[in-house]
Amino acid sequence: MIARYVSMAVFLALVVLAAAIAGSFAAGEWYYSMNKPSWTPPPWFFAPLWAFLYLTMALAAWQVWLSGYYSRLGALTWWMIQLALNVAWSWLYFDLHRLGWAWLELSLLIAVVVLCIRAFYLLSKSAAYLMMPFLIWLIFSWVLNLAIWTMNGGLFSKVLLA
Repeated sequence: MIARYVSMAVFLALVVLAAAIAGSFAAGEWYYSMNKPSWTPPPWFFAPLWAFLYLTMALAAWQVWLSGYYSRLGALTWWMIQLALNVAWSWLYFDLHRLGWAWLELSLLIAVVVLCIRAFYLLSKSAAYLMMPFLIWLIFSWVLNLAIWTMNGGLFSKVLLA
């Protein structure tokens, strides 16, 4: 019984670590001074959203772990990759100010999350469903990232804003 909760603590610790690293690349004056679409969420929205998303990601991974299937290691590998890519996006976007690279990386992250959800679904449907809010947020973020990049002189600005 104690091992069950230790494993939950491990997954929670992993998302807290990811959140701490990603959070170290905070939005600063650079971000707030950029042109953004009117449908950009307000700054206060992000902390509770990410708390919810990280919690659901940890619970999803924990459920896969508890499934006991040998193939859970492959599924959890996808989970670890998506967690690392999630942190990498914050680094590219907020630290390096590379909106285009961040958008491309976000495309890869979405693909990895889809693969993770597929792998989770084979082991625990509820785990796959717990990953869905994150996928929805990523798709929204992909569109938002593209819009902000475009509005601030990105690759598509001459085509989309002409």
